[in-house]
Amino acid sequence: MTRDEFLAAAFQNPVNATIVDELFALALPDAWLVSGCLVQTVWNVRTNRSVGYGISDYDVFYFDPDTSWDAEDAVIRTVAKRFEKLGVTVEVRNQARVHLWYAQKHGLPYPPLHSTTEGIDRFLTRNTRIGIRRTEAGYDVYAPDGFDDAANLIARPNMTANFSAENYVKKTARWKALWPEVTVLGVE
Repeated sequence: MTRDEFLAAAFQNPVNATIVDELFALALPDAWLVSGCLVQTVWNVRTNRSVGYGISDYDVFYFDPDTSWDAEDAVIRTVAKRFEKLGVTVEVRNQARVHLWYAQKHGLPYPPLHSTTEGIDRFLTRNTRIGIRRTEAGYDVYAPDGFDDAANLIARPNMTANFSAENYVKKTARWKALWPEVTVLGVE
């Protein structure tokens, strides 16, 4: 699957397209629509399901050096109000703040990051290490592992950062229940 084929499939879900356009209008710093909502839309297109099938939320990452909770909370509220008409859950996280709470929540260390793409790099599975953002020139797509796993319904662990076998098994079991066509690769 090429970048353009991935974008075409991901944007068959009008929620993805709306979020990307609205993020551009909001001008949040280094803001990307990321992860499961993109890949799961592609899975739905490839398996002839409704484009929103199985998508529990839409993740937005941005990077603001202001690591105060008040600043992130203001963005969360702004985004929630902007997207309430969509009738979906949009999860917003400032990647500059993740290291402040991650270890307490997940029991794993998490270094300070310097960009949103560094947050994408740390996803549990390689097939979800994808982000899209709109720019003046069109769309940026960040996909360090490419699009083949998404296109071929393959889940494979990302062993490079903060990997938890327990979380991987839990996440992929949910996916397998919703998309039986998914091939889940084990921990290498």
